[in-house]
Amino acid sequence: MVRIRDIEKGAVERAYDRWAPIYDLVFGPVFEKGRRNAILAAERIGGRILEVGVGTGISLPGYSRANRIFGVDISAAMLCKARERVKELALDHVEGLEVMDAERLNFLDESFDVVVAQYVVTAVPNPEAALDEFARVLKPGGEIVILSRVGAEAGLRRMIEHWFAPTARKLGWRTEFPWRRYAAWAARMPHIHLVERRAMPPFGHFLLIRFGKIAGAAALREESPLAAAG
Repeated sequence: MVRIRDIEKGAVERAYDRWAPIYDLVFGPVFEKGRRNAILAAERIGGRILEVGVGTGISLPGYSRANRIFGVDISAAMLCKARERVKELALDHVEGLEVMDAERLNFLDESFDVVVAQYVVTAVPNPEAALDEFARVLKPGGEIVILSRVGAEAGLRRMIEHWFAPTARKLGWRTEFPWRRYAAWAARMPHIHLVERRAMPPFGHFLLIRFGKIAGAAALREESPLAAAG
């Protein structure tokens, strides 16, 4: 499916570089419960965890030290804050922090047990491409844990989101991203299935979404007609 990119990568990078000095102050308390639930969901699987859009590293202290965490973000300024946090708190379970595009993750296939993406999907130029990458680097049997605002399908909130969209893009995210886009993406991914979809604060406009990857996904690829033809 081809979609017009209503957000540009450079604009997102610049926006979050500007947010870096005040991000924790502005968004820390507001999204605390969502972050906590995303971490708990990730730790149901545990192991090697990739956090895409790790930002200032505000979530990193919440992960158990029994796990290994790798964080990536498009904003170098955000990652500077994250590295300071890792050093100050001696977070030795964080194995790396790198500038990286969510749509082009520089990891081998099936590298992580869990992929966590908090407030990321609506802030990339091509959300479906980012979701494809999450699925690619996820090991069979693992989960993608997404925490994100989900746009309204109709009604007054849909009208407000449409009106606010140009301003939101300047701030680094899109308001108009309905659930049907997640559903359409999952429908074309035979090895991906929905595990959970749960409302999160504030205002119930955010969802905690868990997608699982079928443990036999690698075998399915090897046995498929397309794989055989290739």
